[in-house]
Amino acid sequence: MSESGMDFVGEGQVSSRVAGPALHVEPATGDVYLVGQRITDPSTLAKLAKHVPIHDGETAIWLPSDSKPSLLKALTIEEERGRQEYDEPTFGTLLESSERSAIHLEARDTYDATDPAFQKWLVDGDTSFEWDDWIEFIGRAVKRGVRMRRLRIVSEPVSDYIRWEHAISYGNIAAGEDLRWLPRHLAYDLPIPIADYWMFDQRLIRYHYTSGAGAEMNKFEYVTDPRKIISAVGMFEMAWERAIPHADYVPS
Repeated sequence: MSESGMDFVGEGQVSSRVAGPALHVEPATGDVYLVGQRITDPSTLAKLAKHVPIHDGETAIWLPSDSKPSLLKALTIEEERGRQEYDEPTFGTLLESSERSAIHLEARDTYDATDPAFQKWLVDGDTSFEWDDWIEFIGRAVKRGVRMRRLRIVSEPVSDYIRWEHAISYGNIAAGEDLRWLPRHLAYDLPIPIADYWMFDQRLIRYHYTSGAGAEMNKFEYVTDPRKIISAVGMFEMAWERAIPHADYVPS
């Protein structure tokens, strides 16, 4: 994967002065991005619209014949990846490339219950936790202007795990996160996703999955299609509006 997080596939050449369309592939999702000349000729647009309507927010891009090899390569790159190992973008890479916002939604009532810190808290109520690395890492993002929001949707009475998370959330706050809690009975009529996720700059969502016992499976689904992201943005904002700021939430 390139340092920019996007694989450059190829570029056409319209003339000695004008570059043709450039094609990129998002490694995480396989989505193809085309940068090129926008079609403005009314007669050409009319011909195109006979087959597929061009909606608001969409544009038609000219792809000259010499760009076809790059397009074919872009369309087959996922097949090639299926035959070899390649690195997924890390959370660190995704956050470091974010410029405006990072959102984390958590909708489970328990995660990895084998966590030693959680097990110790069950015995003696100790709320100490190793937050230094997180505070430093998230703090850098916050300082450069990234708004960090975390929303936890929980059942009440809360589980032991959620009670422990609430008790150690001083680390999230120290890192600069804006943390809210949403009791599930206040969100019964909202379209909540079935998987937790991180959303970066409202342009990429990384859904992640856990086992039935709450253990991380390191299995991710990446979404960059704006049509799918916009509904997640709307859902999050509705849930966020109903949620209770951390300073005001007392687990029942």
